[in-house]
Amino acid sequence: MSTPQEHGSTTTVIQQAVTENTDKRDIAGALKRQLQQSLAFGTLVVLVVFFAIASPSFLTFSNIASVLLSTAVIGILALGTTFVIITGGIDLSIGTGMALCAVMTGVFVTNMGLPVWVGVIGGILTGVLMGLVNGVNITFLRLPPFIATLAMMMIAGGLALVISGVAPIYFSTSAPDFKKIALGVIIPGIPNAVLITALLAVIGYIVLSKTLLGRYTFAIGSNEEATRLSGVNTRRWTIFIYMFAGAFTGVAGVIIASRLDSAQPQIGTGYELQAIAAVIIGGTSLLGGRGSILGTVIGALIMSVLVNGLRIMSIQTEWQNIVIGVVVLLAVFFDSLRNRQRN
Repeated sequence: MSTPQEHGSTTTVIQQAVTENTDKRDIAGALKRQLQQSLAFGTLVVLVVFFAIASPSFLTFSNIASVLLSTAVIGILALGTTFVIITGGIDLSIGTGMALCAVMTGVFVTNMGLPVWVGVIGGILTGVLMGLVNGVNITFLRLPPFIATLAMMMIAGGLALVISGVAPIYFSTSAPDFKKIALGVIIPGIPNAVLITALLAVIGYIVLSKTLLGRYTFAIGSNEEATRLSGVNTRRWTIFIYMFAGAFTGVAGVIIASRLDSAQPQIGTGYELQAIAAVIIGGTSLLGGRGSILGTVIGALIMSVLVNGLRIMSIQTEWQNIVIGVVVLLAVFFDSLRNRQRN
């Protein structure tokens, strides 16, 4: 039987091994992230140049504003999903979850007549609650993240339809200023939604790189078992990570509802794929343990520019979906290739 001293010594050795391994991976990972981010930024520049040549209306002020507004929604979803994917998990519920958060905001503000700020908090907390359920299902029920969040995707989509009565909830009569959350302007020429996205990106960067939550996010994704043996309650921190990501889903729901001046119960379909693609394009590994907020922002811009450029060129929706699907496939393929090279 081991003594307390021996147990403490073993724990120390494990912690030192985890720390040394993490330091080595950090150096190599930093170089790879810089390369991946450079490639992603180069891709963004190429897309902008291509669409600018293909359509003179692409670089107009109104269209750039449209691209940035689209990036706001995709980007906010992607920022939260970055944390989940770094842990080696996945969240397929963020699209329909965003719609549910928008609907709940509409219910609080329009149907119940509560102040706008209460409705906004309610919408964000709806996302947090979804993250809590996802986290519990994954950690305590031992459901694979894919299955747990797929079930939540269907549940959230169904709840959004049931609660809204399969009809949009409009804010124009009960809260005419609600649209200013996304479309209002504090800095001339920059919609508030873009500023909110930038603020959330800064918060995400600080949390991921400077806090205990960020450190354990990388640790769980790199080696969950070693992290658990070092004394970290990986179940609890995984739940916190999914709740934190859920808050971003809630914010995205509020932003898209404000942008449309209505809560559309079916609006979130397909957003999860674009957000996940943005995260992967930005260099975050599907196997976990590697990722960055800056890369995710670049990836979100690439997805928004691609979708907007295809629409500007009058490409039919069916072909747009095919192109986006190919981009997702290529992103996953190159991520798999990077992982094989690393191993």
